[in-house]
Amino acid sequence: MKIGIAADHAGLEQKGKLLELLKEKNFDIEDFGAYKYQGDDDYPDIVTPLAKALSEKKIDRAIAVCGSGVGVSIAANKFPGVRAALISETYSAHQGVEHDDMNMLCVGGRVLGTSLILEIILAFLNAEFQKDERFVRRLNKVLDIEKEYFKLN
Repeated sequence: MKIGIAADHAGLEQKGKLLELLKEKNFDIEDFGAYKYQGDDDYPDIVTPLAKALSEKKIDRAIAVCGSGVGVSIAANKFPGVRAALISETYSAHQGVEHDDMNMLCVGGRVLGTSLILEIILAFLNAEFQKDERFVRRLNKVLDIEKEYFKLN
């Protein structure tokens, strides 16, 4: 599984720590930036390359960090095929994948500590979509909405 990660200035410090920890656990990680502190960067600019890579299936899952996690989740969900959610605890991290096929995890670097973020990320990365009929049916309804509004085939 190839995982992408990105952060704006407010999540940069957390991203650096998370990259180290995830590499120690032998995850295949691609860093989409930011690579240095710029107090004037904008979360849509930072999350766009990550969300685009996920939308184009160049990566399998994505992790985005900004101050609260709200901005990156809003921007990421504008891309077809991206199902991003702001998560602050482990249950939703795995349940979002298992029931809703969530493929991007968004977290707040200013509101959660590194240890908790790592636990949330591991719950997210270790979960798999459960293909029970009810979950597939619900996901297909979401995909139908996306097709209608993104004019996809």
